[in-house]
Parts: sequence; structure tokens; C-alpha cells
Amino acid sequence: MTAVRRVAGKLGGLLLTLFLASLLVFFSRFLVPGDPVDFLLRGRKPSPEAVAEVTAQYGLDLPPWQQYLNWLSGILHGDFGRSLQYRQDVAVVLGERLPVTLGLVVMAGAMIAVFGLLAGAVAALNRGRAADRLVLVALTILAAIPSFVGSIVLIAVFSVQLGWFPSFGSGEGFADTVYHLVLPSIALAIVFTVLVAKVTRSAMVEQLDREHVEVATSRGLARSAVIRRHVFRNSLWPILTVSGILVAGLLVASSIVESAFGLAGMGSLLVQSVDRLDFPVVQAIVLFVVLAFVVVNAIIDVLEPWIDPRTAAGAGAR
Repeated sequence: MTAVRRVAGKLGGLLLTLFLASLLVFFSRFLVPGDPVDFLLRGRKPSPEAVAEVTAQYGLDLPPWQQYLNWLSGILHGDFGRSLQYRQDVAVVLGERLPVTLGLVVMAGAMIAVFGLLAGAVAALNRGRAADRLVLVALTILAAIPSFVGSIVLIAVFSVQLGWFPSFGSGEGFADTVYHLVLPSIALAIVFTVLVAKVTRSAMVEQLDREHVEVATSRGLARSAVIRRHVFRNSLWPILTVSGILVAGLLVASSIVESAFGLAGMGSLLVQSVDRLDFPVVQAIVLFVVLAFVVVNAIIDVLEPWIDPRTAAGAGAR
């Protein structure tokens, strides 16, 4: 029953967060300078009747609260509005761009998980030694490389100089797409790999100093078993907590990488839409990022008792 209440509470918090986010996402567009009607009319000087027709067509003549209710009702029915620049449904425009961004984020996420966990574990298990210092120096250097700088360097070295990878486009077909996304994924993963590695090292170092690890070692358990069962498992919670920030960060940072590599994804679409005051597309993308962030964090919170049974025990004791 406690687990059911916990899940229900998390679900309620998720819905409330999404509702508040929808308010912020929608009404923030009224703070942005510029009129979307000007973009729709492409600089022409139409008659007042033509302006009125365009504003009525896109619902821009309604009061803000009514526009919000119409927008929210549409979203609940799968209708995100109509793009001002593409003159298509927003869902159609996003559907064409979403696979590229998801592929980029999944590949970058896999790199972050592998190299971030590996670097953090190596540093923690060799604390104070040369390997630890080497990893920390490398992480410090990588943390100072912004995504756009990393993109330029990767293109210059591996595309222009060596010719190993393409520097533009997302390819056609699964294998070709993966091939085209290798460099963008690396550029996107660099900074976030540093974050995961540092959190992993910190969490594992903390666990290595715990009494239960010393007891397990004194009982003659193999070092690999101690690390796996008592160190790494107990370090998982702080590592997974970072994943919520990671997902939102990858989706936002993808705009820089997609622009640098000429990828037709949601990130580059967001940049274009902001520049052209295409508010329906901007609102849909921002809401998608918020949804991804909230859902991932909610899933992690629900899984917390299974990840760390001590949490459930502590809750039951209270």
C-alpha cells in the first residue's frame, strides 16, 4: 500500500509540474519582442482585413487565457498547433526531426555511461595514485571544452584532415545514420561524461571509506565482489540521480551540435524557430524537454527502493 501511495504521489507531482511548466512555456512567448504576424506576412504591407484574417486563422486575436486553453486542449488531443514557418502541423514537423535527435542523444548517452562510469571507477579505485591524478587532469581539460568548440575540433581533425567521418548530414539507413552520428555524439557527450565521471568517483570514494566495506574485506571476500556488491551498487543512486539533469542537458545541448554538423534534428529546429518567432514549434520542443526531464526523474524516484533497499527500510521505520 505504501508503494502505491508513493507512486500516486509521484504521479501527482509529475502532473502538477507539467501543468506549471505549460503555463510558463505558453505565457513566456508574450514577453518575447516581435510579432509572429510580421513573419507570416513576409514583410509585405497588407490591408487591415488581411492582417485580421491571418491573426484569426492562427487564433492570435483571442485573449491570452483563451489561447492557452485552446493550446492545452489541443495538446491533450495530440494537436500541438500549426507551424508558422512550415505551414504544417507541429506534430508532423517534430516527427520528421525527432528520430535524428533521439539517435544522437541515445548514442551520446551510451558513450557517457561507458566512459563516464569507467573513468570515475578507475579514479576512485586508484585514489591518490598516478591513474587517479591522470583521470582528474583529463576531466578538467575536457570540462573546459564547450560543445561548439569540440564540434569544430572533431570536424577539423577527423573529417577534414583524416577523412574518417562525414562532417555534414545524418545519412540514410540505419548503418549510415550511425556512421554520420559518431562525431556529433562525441561532441555532445564530452562535457556530460566529465559530470558522470566526477559523480561516480565521489560516490565510490565515499563508499570505499564506509565500515561495511572494511568488514566485507576483512571477511575474505574477493575485491571484485566487494566492489561490485558493496561499493558500486551503493554508489548507483547518486549516479542515477544525475541522469535526470543529463537527459534535459543532452536535449538542450543538441541544438549546438546539430547546427555545427548540419543535422536536421529538433535542436537545430529550435534555433530556427526562435529566430523566426515560430512559437508553436518552440513551445512544443520546450514542453518535450520538460516532459523528458520530469518523467526520467519520476521513474528514478519510483525505482529508488529497488536501487537502494535502505531507503525503503528507512521509510518503513519512520
